[in-house]
Amino acid sequence: MAVLGVNLTKIAPILLFGYGNLGRGDDALGVLLQEAIAALQLPRVECLTDMQLQVEHITDLVGRERILFVDADVSCAAPYLLEKLTAQQDDSYTSHALTPAALLHAFRQVYGMDAPPTQVLHIRGYVFELGDDLSLKARENLAQALSLIKQSWPFF
Repeated sequence: MAVLGVNLTKIAPILLFGYGNLGRGDDALGVLLQEAIAALQLPRVECLTDMQLQVEHITDLVGRERILFVDADVSCAAPYLLEKLTAQQDDSYTSHALTPAALLHAFRQVYGMDAPPTQVLHIRGYVFELGDDLSLKARENLAQALSLIKQSWPFF
């Protein structure tokens, strides 16, 4: 079966998408969590990463049963915040990088249906300057977020 040229029989039902910049301190948290989960080789899951979400990523959502985005967040409470997400047009909708909610909105616009159930795992970060190393507090928050994933898999 195919949707707009995407072969759905080869797609893992669960997508974990970690994003961020490895060169900007705690902004690497989403990518680092994605790498840790990918190393576990969990069944039925595909792990993807990028520096930021872009409209082209809507094709990565096709054929999934569940989606988890993971990103660093300077405003959430430590160690992390896990929240359900719905499609929403926001200020990022027409910019170079999208929020997860805007990506789901773009998915709806292109495919004429809602994206699969989606959650976002925000991991609390503290330093985001170019060249910064991962902070000790962020490293601890990352360990707790990884523990959450391991203990509750498949939490969807």
